Amino acid sequence: MHYLDHNATSPIRPESLSAVTHALAVGGNPLSVHAKGRAARAVMEDAREKVAGLVRAQTDTVIFTSGATEANNLALFGAIEGSLAEGETRITRVFVSAIEHASVLATADRLAERFPWVRVVRLAVTADGVIDLEGLRVALREGKGRALVAVMAANNETGVVQPIAEVSRLVREVSGLLLVDAVPAAGKIDLDFALCDYMVLSAHKLAGPQGVGALLVREGAPLQPQLVGGGQQKGLRAGCENLSGIAGFGAAAHAVADGEGERARIAHLREHFETGLKQAMPETVIFGAGKARLCSTSCFAIPGVAAETALIGLDLDGVMMSSGSTCSSGKVSVSHVLAAMGVEEKLAACALRASFGWSSTMEDVNAALRSLIKLRERGRGKAAA
Repeated sequence: MHYLDHNATSPIRPESLSAVTHALAVGGNPLSVHAKGRAARAVMEDAREKVAGLVRAQTDTVIFTSGATEANNLALFGAIEGSLAEGETRITRVFVSAIEHASVLATADRLAERFPWVRVVRLAVTADGVIDLEGLRVALREGKGRALVAVMAANNETGVVQPIAEVSRLVREVSGLLLVDAVPAAGKIDLDFALCDYMVLSAHKLAGPQGVGALLVREGAPLQPQLVGGGQQKGLRAGCENLSGIAGFGAAAHAVADGEGERARIAHLREHFETGLKQAMPETVIFGAGKARLCSTSCFAIPGVAAETALIGLDLDGVMMSSGSTCSSGKVSVSHVLAAMGVEEKLAACALRASFGWSSTMEDVNAALRSLIKLRERGRGKAAA
């Protein structure tokens, strides 16, 4: 089997699995003051330090969650509620790039229901999938009240890296707040938490366990909890912590923290894959190819080869990828990311995503190329008939 879907979830690393197993054996509630509780807290705090270190943050900025979706919800809802506190400037404007993950876009769409005074604006991107910085600059200077801006570090579908340093500068010029969804980018590019106010991470995209993530919050940034109950995590996220998941998260973060060699190896695999595609099928379109992209990600389309058909054929050949479309209740719709980039629907319907990771090999790449070439030849044969 050839797994090329690491952006969906990366198979757990051996060191992360070992940390999960160890934490399960430790047992204990991190809030308990007895020996078992102290041992559990030590495991959790060690992981917190490793997760923070991945993005050059302080350990006390890390709030562990059930995943990136909860973290994005906590950041958006929690920041606005926090801005209502005495002495804070109320957030009245929220700007989100049109290529954000659904957990940001769907949450942003719900903000006006809970906070009628909040205006939500989607920010355009260029044909290459990069946020329009001039459009952001103009938008930030329109209207009154504090602005909250959400821009991901790199896109999960195309891999296109976003200019976070420039976004941060524009947001800070108007004393706004910046949320960076770093889930796709963590471990693939250098990240600096100092550029933003809120940052979201997820363990399973780092080859850690599923079901655990983190929201990092700058000291002094407004935030109100969305889950209340116990006093865990400074009262910002109630509930007994997922100790084994957190331990695995920390181990995965540590494994990728100094991974230049691994990044170069993965980049070589992607380059070989895309070169092979273009040589065998020159008509192949690689989205975002003209911009900086994550080493792990190739979003492409072979005109005339529908993504739905391709995924079935690939799977029969033991090759696993994703499409650039979403399916709900049997209805397939074009990727919102490609739509925002202005890709015509017919081409977007052919979009596939190959994503590479720690377990990827050249054998996986070559198997994928063989399968795709076979699919294209089969399609040409049918057309000729």
